[in-house]
Parts: sequence; structure tokens; C-alpha cells
Amino acid sequence: MATATSHPAEAARFIQNNERAHWHDQSLWFVRAKRDKAASTLPEWEQLRETASQIKLSTMSRLADLLEQFEENARRQGAIVHWARDAAEHNEIVLSILQQHNVKRVVKSKSMLTEECHLNPYLERHGLEVVDTDLGEWIVQLRQEPPSHIVMPAIHTKREEIGELFHQHIGTEKGATDPNYLARAARHELRQRFINADAGITGVNFAIAETGGFVVCTNEGNADLGTSLPNLHIACMGIEKLIPQAKDLSVFLRLLARSATGQPITTYSSHFHGPRGRHCEMHIVIVDNGRSDILASDDFRRSLNCIRCGACMNTCPVYRRSGGHSYHNTVPGPIGSILGPSQDPEKHSTLPYACSLCGSCSDVCPVKIDLHQQLYTWRSKLVMKGLLPRSKRWSMKMAGKVLGSPWLYRTAGRIGRFLVPKLPRFLVYNRLNPWGRQRELPPMPRKSFRDLYRQRKES
Repeated sequence: MATATSHPAEAARFIQNNERAHWHDQSLWFVRAKRDKAASTLPEWEQLRETASQIKLSTMSRLADLLEQFEENARRQGAIVHWARDAAEHNEIVLSILQQHNVKRVVKSKSMLTEECHLNPYLERHGLEVVDTDLGEWIVQLRQEPPSHIVMPAIHTKREEIGELFHQHIGTEKGATDPNYLARAARHELRQRFINADAGITGVNFAIAETGGFVVCTNEGNADLGTSLPNLHIACMGIEKLIPQAKDLSVFLRLLARSATGQPITTYSSHFHGPRGRHCEMHIVIVDNGRSDILASDDFRRSLNCIRCGACMNTCPVYRRSGGHSYHNTVPGPIGSILGPSQDPEKHSTLPYACSLCGSCSDVCPVKIDLHQQLYTWRSKLVMKGLLPRSKRWSMKMAGKVLGSPWLYRTAGRIGRFLVPKLPRFLVYNRLNPWGRQRELPPMPRKSFRDLYRQRKES
């Protein structure tokens, strides 16, 4: 069993730097606002969401058959298909393919599945050079840290830090912070890696059962370069990436970029149908790694509908104020707080509580996953598994007694209304009250709802 991690403890470290926490919050809210503007340009936006949701629900109801159909059609296109039960088997398959082709240098486009499987360090331990070619992924790779967001991996990093990082690793001017200058320097460096690469690895955004092809969406064209120059292309996909027909693709492409970054569409939506030419090979590694267990769950099956747009993270008040690294999960934010406990409830037992249950994540999800409802369900599951922290058990037990007794409830209300406002501040906001570290109590009403109701009824 993996070591348990505490989201509250990690979040507390993040918010110690108030300036960074505020900047992180505002940066993500800016992207959320762009999403709203992009969605408002489509009168049929809600219809698209509903259609996408129904397509995904239908796909999951017959996933086994569609996976076999995809495999058959992909093989017909000339691709070699592999199946992996878990992360370890996925990594072994990828390594064996690379070793069979005497590969020493690999370029990789963004893939959350390979992050989930920890592919990079695995290949590096076996003597291969692996370079992430998405700019954000490359930045966090140079910083030797995981991505903090699934669409904007380096959103937690300021341009001054990136300038210093590039100065150390690729010799840019010291103190340089101009984004255009830094991006050009990165492009020049990565171009050499593309030219010298022996193999390209990509993720898969959408795999189409009807055709055996798949689509990779990028804004930088790095997936195209990484698969056009080397003769070997390995695509790694989770079983949930499937959609039934080619005509379904347009629904998801219209939703994905608008939800993720507020763009009408990603700059590159690259379609792959078999290897590039006679001397090229394409391998597709289809991975389960716990997804079948989620599929078998009535409570959490819909979490597999996720298309990894990151919209739930951009809107989540907890994620925006605590940072992606505080989740200690490949996928952070609301969707990660469902997927993490699904794989290891003990390790990720605090994540379902990293949620205000405001429902904003469900409101923006392009495939209408009931995210906040699933997080609420996970809380009850953790109680049944005996994984609720003692402090929460005690406080909930006390709250239950108060809420279960009309007399206690009325008494607590009177104390709150009349006593708390008169207390010295240090008695309310102190180390014994962690809730008050980042919050202020609202003004106490002079009268309770019962008093007001009685008064109105009498008058």
C-alpha cells in the first residue's frame, strides 16, 4: 500500500506564499472566463454537452466490443496493438518495443497516461534519453517535478523561474523573462531533439472504433514532429479514450478546446491511421490500470467519460487556491479526487474532502460528469472503509448530535449569534481553529430564522 498523503498539509505549504497562491488563482480563473466566452458563442453548447455525455455512456455500456472492433480495424490499418493490464505491463511493453529497435533517444508529446505509469523514469533507468516536447511538460521535466495541471503543466511556474531554468539548461541570457525569446530558445533546442530522435511516443485523445484510427490534439505541433521524423511511433491510450464512430469526433473536438483553454479548436488535431510508410512502424498500447474496476462501479463509472480538458480544475476554488501538486496524484483537481481514491483509497483518502461541494465542476464539465456528487459519494465510502480521520469523526459526531436535537441546535444558534461577535479575535482565530486561517466568519444575524418566521407570521 502506498504511503498516505495529506492534501490539507500540502495545500497549507502552497498558501504560505500568499502572492503565488493569489496569482495561481487568478491565472486559472482567467482561463475559466475564456471558457465561458467560448461556450457562449455556440447556441447549441448544452446540446453538444448532452450529446457527448450520451455517446460516452453508450460507449462504456459496450466497451469490450468496441475495443475489439478498434483493435481489428487498427491492425487492418497496419498498426501493431498491445494490451496492458497495469502500469508495470505498459512500461515493459514500451521498453521491449524500443529495445527491439535499438532506440536510444525518445521524444514524447503530452500524455497523462504515461505520467500515470511513470514511464519517463522507467525508461531512463534502462539507459534511454526521454524528452517531453510539449513546452510545459519540458519545463516541469527540467525542474524534475510532475505537472500540476493536465492541460497547462507548468501553470504554477512564473516566467522569471522559467528564464532562470533555461539559462541553466540551454544557456539563454541570464535574467531573460520575455516569453517570445524563451519560447524561441526552447523551440530551437527541441528541434534538435526531434531531428536526433529514434522514436516518438504520443498519447491518444480520441480513438475511433469504427476506423481503427486515433486523434492527438496539441497546440504546438510537437506530436506531428515527434511522429513524422522517426520511423517508430508508439501511442499509449487508456481504454476510456474510445468513441464509436468517426462522426462522433466533431462533437468532442468542438467541446475539448473551448472547455480547456477557451479556443474554438486546438491548433493541431492530428489523425493517425496506421504507420506512415513501408519502413515505419506504429504500435498502440491499450492500458487498463484499474479502469475496469471503475467501469464496474455504479457510483463512479461516469468518471471514465472524462476527456481531460481540465475545465473542472480551472473553476474549482480549492484547486485554484491549493495548487496541483498538493493532490499528489497524476490527475489533480475534482476529477483527480475521484480517480485517485478509486485506485488507492488509503493513499488518497483526503482528496474527496478537497471540495466545497459548490458544483461548479459539474456545471462546466463538457461531458456532464456529476463530479461533486461522486466526491460526496466517495466521502461516505471512505467512512465505511474506516479511512475518515479521527478529527473529522469527532467533529461530525458532535455536529450530528447538535443537528439531531432541536434544543441543542437552538442553543448553539443563540451562542453563535450573541457570544461569538463579542469574543476577542484571538479566541476565535487561533491555531486551534484551522478553519479560520484563510476565512472570516460572516456577520452574525441578530435573529434566527425561527424568530423571523414567527415575527412575520404574527404580523
